[in-house]
Amino acid sequence: MSKTKGVAALIATTVLWGTSFPAIKVVVSSISEYTYVWTRSLIALILLLPYVIYTRKNQGISRQSIRGGLLAGIAYAIGLWLQGWGTRYTTASNSAFITGLNAVFVHIYTAVVLRKYSIELSVSLLLAITGLYLLTAPAGGFGIGDALVLLGAIAWAAQVIIVDRFSETDPIVFTFFEMIPALAFFVPSMLVGGGMEGIDMTILMLIFYLSIMCSDGAFILQVYGQRFVSPAATAIIFLFEPVAAAIFAYIFLFEKLTVTQIIGAAMIVTSMGISSLYGGSFKEKETML
Repeated sequence: MSKTKGVAALIATTVLWGTSFPAIKVVVSSISEYTYVWTRSLIALILLLPYVIYTRKNQGISRQSIRGGLLAGIAYAIGLWLQGWGTRYTTASNSAFITGLNAVFVHIYTAVVLRKYSIELSVSLLLAITGLYLLTAPAGGFGIGDALVLLGAIAWAAQVIIVDRFSETDPIVFTFFEMIPALAFFVPSMLVGGGMEGIDMTILMLIFYLSIMCSDGAFILQVYGQRFVSPAATAIIFLFEPVAAAIFAYIFLFEKLTVTQIIGAAMIVTSMGISSLYGGSFKEKETML
């Protein structure tokens, strides 16, 4: 049962992230990537603060939650900044595909460092990346925006690995500390932007959504889900993100899905099944929330 909950939590995380790409594109077209990062993180922190204060007074906060959250937060902040910066100079489809390449780096870590790789995991990775390419249909050459998003993908991979190491901690407290490092981008936003940027109500509402659902909600679910699911399988599950994005675009924006995109989505879903059933996806030791 815990295994099922873990997978479900990670799938829910990808669904939430899948809604973020169009919103990010709109936000970074109106304000700098620096302001976007620290503003999104500040709002996310404020929303979690009451729970953290309550927890500290009643049961205390472990050093593992603080340390793990801050380390993951550094990787998260760098990835968020690079993704936002890069998306300004590339297409949303390119950004989605390149961001998904973080799975490759997680699998390299699993094979080289953890030495727990398998044929099933390699097959699932190949299927997933091929499916991701067919689904997102990245176009054009490899420009500066694509390079920035790729660096961001490496940071996202590091975040997955760090969360795996500290996943036994309180997910909400962990997420609170994970949001803190991104506040450092307040400094360059002041220096580069020459002061506080004006944010209109539409952009602010989009940032609120990204803070509540795609930062707080998604990362709390991620920490919980990774208690039971290995980093390699988690990375594959996270590739469901563009599938969710395509489904939302079809339902709410009436965007058509081509046969090629449907095949790509099916390949990603198949890869998720392979990694979950045959790829050693679940951790040997289970704990309850």
